[in-house]
Amino acid sequence: MTPNTTGSADTARCAFLQEKLKKYTQYASPPALPVEGRLNRMTGLTLVASGCQASIGNRCRIISADHDEIEAEVVGFSDNKLFLMPIGRVQGLNPGAKVVPLQHYPEVGVGDELLGRVIDSNGKAIDKKDEIHYHQFTNLIGPPINPFARKPICAPLDVGVRAINALFSIGRGQRMGLFAGSGVGKSVLLGQMTKNTEADVVVVGLIGERGREVREFVENILGPNNFGKAVVVATPADDPPLMRLHGAWRATAIAEYFRDQGKQVLLLMDSLTRFAQAQRELALAIGEAPVTKGYPSSVFAQIPQLVERAGNGVVGSEGSITAIYTVLAEGDDQNDPIADAARSILDGHVVLSRSLAEAGIYPAINIEASISRVMTNIIDQRHAQAAATFRRLYGTYAQNRDLISVGAYQTGSDPEIDMAIDYFPLLQKFAQQESSERATYQQSLEQLYGVIGDQEM
Repeated sequence: MTPNTTGSADTARCAFLQEKLKKYTQYASPPALPVEGRLNRMTGLTLVASGCQASIGNRCRIISADHDEIEAEVVGFSDNKLFLMPIGRVQGLNPGAKVVPLQHYPEVGVGDELLGRVIDSNGKAIDKKDEIHYHQFTNLIGPPINPFARKPICAPLDVGVRAINALFSIGRGQRMGLFAGSGVGKSVLLGQMTKNTEADVVVVGLIGERGREVREFVENILGPNNFGKAVVVATPADDPPLMRLHGAWRATAIAEYFRDQGKQVLLLMDSLTRFAQAQRELALAIGEAPVTKGYPSSVFAQIPQLVERAGNGVVGSEGSITAIYTVLAEGDDQNDPIADAARSILDGHVVLSRSLAEAGIYPAINIEASISRVMTNIIDQRHAQAAATFRRLYGTYAQNRDLISVGAYQTGSDPEIDMAIDYFPLLQKFAQQESSERATYQQSLEQLYGVIGDQEM
């Protein structure tokens, strides 16, 4: 006899909501029954309703004259008016439509049934497979972990990319940024790390990217052989801004669930810039004033709230979330306000260079501009010295490249430059890697030592 999975999912949802209701009623009287309001106007994507009350984050049901229903979320209020952001399409809505507040907040279905699936920002499957029946639920935006309760970062994570493993070692629980302009290979590099990482679970958030890239990432970049331990949350660019925000929050909440199960989780978010742009659209729509190049102040508050949820769990737990956020440097401007804000709160960054990408070099990592801030805490002295020597020689050659290229430098004028010229072909070969090639952490170190040699350190 086939088990009633739908019934069990409904039972789990009821238990989840009842538990949340208990927490609310411990400190306040039971909420009053919803009072119907009316839809007054629509400005851009923002709906304005009056005659009802709801809290920030509450859902409301809007019923049109044709009895079509959509859900919207409360994103602001002013006097007796509520500002709502629709969840879906708004075609068919009319002035005076009924607005009914719902007594619940967005929730996230979690569990092993998500592995190998592609879902949208509402948790619905979009991969043309069977419907997902969730048995466990968690909050969309969970409470932060006390910094003193977090386990410190003390062990490296193998991501399968030689240059990153050896020169910018990523620790378990670290938050890294991948800074790049459009079309320089950041999605391919993300897919390579997804396929080659030693993490137990990979959660990928495709936020605000082109719709066609979702299927390409899953089928071509990620591949069927590596999909069994991955969860993909996809919210394309044509989704409403609130859904793009929820896609990032949902991917993070799923990663938190697996971390709390003691798993080593790799969270890949593509991209943090699209998340910030979605928050900008939402904030401007409800009247918030821009402060920095068109970005309202709430954008710079939301970014750390999202990023700080990643990292290691509490002391004594085995789980961790190692997060890599792509940051789209518009016009290759590394001083873009979102890039600058992300750089200040992340634990390091890998910068991809357009000039290297155009020269056919992959991965097009700018060695001089990239850094891992926790690397010295997770590697031994020999590794640290070899990586420092590599970066010094590579930087010396790069700074004198023009003189060397035109023949203006005379051999013997500077021993450091002479050494950099001798080593540069080996350094350049080491930094390159085919997208289909995997270099384990140990192999990366052995090849680094083979290039540099102990006598040069």
